[in-house]
Amino acid sequence: MKRIVMAVLLGVFAAGSQADQRFGTGVDVNIPPEIFSSSGQRPPPCNQCCIYQDQNYSEGAVVKAEGVLLQCQREPNALSTNPLVWRRVRE
Repeated sequence: MKRIVMAVLLGVFAAGSQADQRFGTGVDVNIPPEIFSSSGQRPPPCNQCCIYQDQNYSEGAVVKAEGVLLQCQREPNALSTNPLVWRRVRE
């Protein structure tokens, strides 16, 4: 009797391990490495700034690019909450 119970239990465990192999219970999720590493983290995107050479600038900032002065200003024709663009400063 003990042998029959042992055989049934062994069969149940074997069938369970085969089901795991057949149906693949693993899940693959691609996550960028910046999520887990403290070095190399990207700053969060700036919704209220202008960007020049990977630097964020707030409204009113002035930079000189190739001899031209640019100022970060609001876009008057855009229908969004914070449309900032670079505009040439008149000299």
